[in-house]
Amino acid sequence: MKLKFSKMHGLGNDFVVIDGISQRVELSTDQYRHIADRHFGIGCDQILLIEKPTRTDADFRYRIFNSDGGEVEQCGNGARCFVRYVRDHGMTDKNEIRVETQCGIIVPRVEANGDVTVNMGVPRFEPQEIPFLTDHRAPVYLLSLADKIVEINALSMGNPHAVQVVDDVDSAPVTVDGPQIEHHPSFPKRVNAGFMQVLDRGHIKLRVYERGAGETLACGSGACAAVVVGIQRGLLDATVRVTTHGGDLLIRWAGEGQPVMMTGPAMEVFEGMIEL
Repeated sequence: MKLKFSKMHGLGNDFVVIDGISQRVELSTDQYRHIADRHFGIGCDQILLIEKPTRTDADFRYRIFNSDGGEVEQCGNGARCFVRYVRDHGMTDKNEIRVETQCGIIVPRVEANGDVTVNMGVPRFEPQEIPFLTDHRAPVYLLSLADKIVEINALSMGNPHAVQVVDDVDSAPVTVDGPQIEHHPSFPKRVNAGFMQVLDRGHIKLRVYERGAGETLACGSGACAAVVVGIQRGLLDATVRVTTHGGDLLIRWAGEGQPVMMTGPAMEVFEGMIEL
């Protein structure tokens, strides 16, 4: 089987984008892993699959597969790449599209400067909606790791996030604590582990150990989750610049019950054909 693909990235968080409308795509978990492998495949953090929608109020369906082959609900950087792909490849002439995902409809919009703004939806905090195993919702939670207890905030941005505030994100034990948090038994569907350093009320630095992918250069939904946590804890204003290893995102949130808006770039690197 030969598949045409595009390689794209959002702030270094890189994707293989596959058009599942113009070509038939039926891939196994092992084949997704092979595509994502940086030595034997194309190499990426996630594979994005474009399909026809299954509901009448959407323009496209958007599926996301991590580098471990598992399908997940949401990816903010991927959403920006998605809308740039369908626009740049002539699949739509709309600047704003409605996209069906596992967690509902998202609405990305291409701005005049080429950046993309995504309505990431309303964050959810009830433990059963994350999902997170605890007795009741609380402002913060204590999580036991192998050698210490860490304080986290847990929420869903369509996918689960555990965010902690750290003094220095560059020296934070992301690669040690990240896997423990991702696979913690309190998160039955695993979780994205965010490490946030507050620089001032409008600027944070962030690293994210992503579920099924490891630490990435940027995580769009993780940036949204971190800003929501910072605002809830009284540390941040409503508009925040998020600096990741791959670059900056702009996140806006008006408060509980309101959607999170994310703006950032998306770039196509190259096109190709892979034989599986």
